[in-house]
Amino acid sequence: MQTFEDFPVGATRPLGPYAVTREEVIAFAAEFDPQPFHLDDDAAAASMLGGLSASGWHTCSMMMRMMADGFILDSTSQGSPGVDFVKWKRPVRPGDTLSGTMTVLEARVSQKRPTIGIAKLRNDLVNQNGEPVLACEYTVMLSTRAGSDA
Repeated sequence: MQTFEDFPVGATRPLGPYAVTREEVIAFAAEFDPQPFHLDDDAAAASMLGGLSASGWHTCSMMMRMMADGFILDSTSQGSPGVDFVKWKRPVRPGDTLSGTMTVLEARVSQKRPTIGIAKLRNDLVNQNGEPVLACEYTVMLSTRAGSDA
């Protein structure tokens, strides 16, 4: 398992690939974000998005899956106190394949809980054409090596 010490400033991890399907775009939207441009081709074509696109929240969910597969499930992650920002840069369409990079921006050991490290991370996702679709920054808490032995 990767501990806090395995996430020094500047470290990166690949994210993805993740293939986006029409069925999951519509299913997610129907359940959680039922705006017409996420559900209906004609409404989507008439919108400023110019075609059916995934909800931004669905894109965040796909990113979370890529994070889980890319590093979280093989780490001592203790969760996150929050997200600093999420930017949806371009519509994600059925048929897109997403990939990206996680980069460690900051890392420090907690003063109150020295067995926990706190890392600020940035994710950048692109589609199959290398076009940016999402950027976000967030904090994750990881057990240190000493904390994971306890």
